[in-house]
Order: sequence, then structure tokens, then C-alpha cells
Amino acid sequence: MQLLDLTLDTPAENLALDEALLEEAEASTAPRELLRLWESPQLAVVIGRSSRIDVEARRDECARRNIPILRRSSGGAAVVIGPGCLMYAVVLSYQLHPELAQLDEAHRYVLGRVAEGVRRVVPGVEVQGISDLVWQGRKFSGNSLRCKRSHFLYHGTLLYDFRLEQVERLLGVPPRQPDYRQGRPHEEFVTNLPAAGEALRAGIAAAWQAWPASSAWPQELVERLVAERYSQASWHERL
Repeated sequence: MQLLDLTLDTPAENLALDEALLEEAEASTAPRELLRLWESPQLAVVIGRSSRIDVEARRDECARRNIPILRRSSGGAAVVIGPGCLMYAVVLSYQLHPELAQLDEAHRYVLGRVAEGVRRVVPGVEVQGISDLVWQGRKFSGNSLRCKRSHFLYHGTLLYDFRLEQVERLLGVPPRQPDYRQGRPHEEFVTNLPAAGEALRAGIAAAWQAWPASSAWPQELVERLVAERYSQASWHERL
């Protein structure tokens, strides 16, 4: 599998690149699989494709601090990203993995592989809920997916040196909560992994057997997606 370790300048561009990698795979005449790693240089709130901003984000606090609220192309609930939160995205082919057309199998397969990579650095990582990774009973990774015709995108967060108080300050109470959360507020529910970012990068890349194969990335498509979608309030505010 190809590895792309690339962070672009803005959160909007980085969200666009995840989507562009899926679209590029869809346009290919052969299966294309890729692992991307990145880490946002600035704080941002990222909501799911069907999320409601005023339910899942603290809009006034974000506006006061000039923190963008951006909508991604995949589902799931809101997350806060920024320094100390490693992001991963994997594009997988249904032709190579037909069983992953079943959503529960897609979650199981991808989260199992990511957990394997993290366990190379931090033992005791578990999968909980539909799409969470936890350590010592607390969540450090939220994940979501976007399915297309021939490929799907699965991506998520990995907290390791994040200012956890930002989660409470910038996010509302999620409308859906897994049973293992047991009603805990954000500050009692999320945690950082005791690991360095570079070690996590290496562990995840090794678990996916992903190695740098090309420095090429779909720059023109990213620019178009930013112009048409990720820079537009009509996309982010649409619900």
C-alpha cells in the first residue's frame, strides 16, 4: 500500500485532500489503495456530513476564538483537531476486499488494523462502540467512513499530545453516545495516548504495510474541492 505523509496548510485543504484521494481512486481503472497521515497545524472543529452545527459544536466559542467549523464528506460526530492529534485516512478497494461492502466488516477490519498499529507503541488498545478506539476505558480515536462505488474512505483521529480541555470548550454534547461512555462528560471520556507522534506514524504505517511510493497527490482536485465546497459557508452551514 502507498503511504502519503502530507499535511497541507489549512484544515479546509486537508479535508479536501482526504476526499480527493477517494475521488482519484474512484476514477482509476484499477484498484488503488493508500494510507495518508497528517496533523493539522491549527485548531478546527470538524463535523460529520449530516451533523448539525448548533447541536455538536459551541458556535459562539469557536467564533470568539476564530476557530473554523468545517464539514467533512464522511459521517459521524464532531471532533476537534489540531496539534497533538494525528490524523489518518485509508482508501480501500471493494474489488480487493469485497467483504468490506458490509459496514460492520469495514469498521472491524480498519479499526482492527489501526489498533494493531497503535498497540505496537501502546499496549492495551481496544475497539469500543461502533467506531471508537479506547485505552484504559477512555476514547482517543473517533472514526468515520464514506462509501463510493468501487472504493471507500475510512479516516479518524488519534489523540497523543492534544490539549484535551479544548474538546469540552468547543464541542457540545453528542446526540448519540456509545454505551461504554456511561454519560461521562468530555473531560472524563477522552484521553491522550502516552506516545510520540512519530512512533504512532511508524506503527500505523507498519500495520498497513504502507511505504512511500510517490510524492504525487491530486493538487488540482484539492483546489477545486476547496473552491467549490470547503471554502463555502453554504457547505458547512447546510444543516
